[in-house]
Amino acid sequence: MLQRDKAYALAGRRHHEPEAELVQSLRKRRELRFNATPPGQATEAVRRLSALPGVVVEMGLRGDEIRVTYSLAEHAFESIEAILVELGFHLDGSLYARLRRALLRYCEETELRNMHSPERLIKHSNTVYAEAWQHHPHGDHDDTPPELREFR
Repeated sequence: MLQRDKAYALAGRRHHEPEAELVQSLRKRRELRFNATPPGQATEAVRRLSALPGVVVEMGLRGDEIRVTYSLAEHAFESIEAILVELGFHLDGSLYARLRRALLRYCEETELRNMHSPERLIKHSNTVYAEAWQHHPHGDHDDTPPELREFR
C-alpha cells in the first residue's frame, strides 16, 4: 500500500506554506456596521475592541461602521461579533448585512478547517499510483517471452 508521505513526495507536493505566506494569509480586515440607534455605537465599539490583544480597530468610512484587523490564528470574525453582541451593541440587522456576516463566518471556518487538513493530491495522483503499481508485485505479469505469445 502506498503511504501518504511517499505519495506526497512522488507528487512533489509541499506540506506547509512558507511561514511568511501563512502569516499574511491569516491576516483579516473586516468591516462591521451597527444599527442607527442608539447613536455612537461605532466609536464606543472602537474603544472597547481596542483593548483586545492582536486586534486593530478603526472607524470606517461611514459613521456607523468600524474596520477590524486581526489574525485568524488568534481571533475569528464570529468571536469578535459575539463579543460586541455580549457587550450590548446592536449590529446592522438588514438582510444584506446578515448574509454578509454569515458568509464571512463560513469562509473563516472553512479556511481554518482546511489549514489543519493535509493537502490533497489532485493533479498528479494518477502518476503516483501508476508508479507505485509498477513497483508492486501483482498478478498482471506474464513471464512468457514475447515471441512465444505471438501467433504466426
